Amino acid sequence: MRTRRRIVVDTNVLVSRLLLPQSTPAQAFRKARGDGRLLVSEATMYELAEVLARPKLDPYVSQKDRREFLRQLGRVVEFVPIVQVVRECRDAKDDKFLELALNGRAELIITGDVDLLALNPWREIEILSPAEYLTRE
Repeated sequence: MRTRRRIVVDTNVLVSRLLLPQSTPAQAFRKARGDGRLLVSEATMYELAEVLARPKLDPYVSQKDRREFLRQLGRVVEFVPIVQVVRECRDAKDDKFLELALNGRAELIITGDVDLLALNPWREIEILSPAEYLTRE
């Protein structure tokens, strides 16, 4: 039996999945969910909830659908406690994804964030855009 990969999916990919279900990030999310174990931390889930609560999303998706997305996501992810702190990204707000990958023993981070993509590979963890991830395997 094949071991499932441990994968971190950045907030920007998750938001794109909700807003644009046929987009490249949405396809990458579906592939990651099928191929691996999705990891989250308290900080990454908080950021996602905060972004999804923004009024500027109101014209695109209902509050009810956003809450349901968070609820469904919470049922399929593994929560990882953060023990080792990381301060290595040029955008400090993105360190939470590196911390999650390190503490969760992830093999991969999927992101559209250029500050994270610039680090690829980071501590033997691949950091790929959704399009790059879809072309693998």
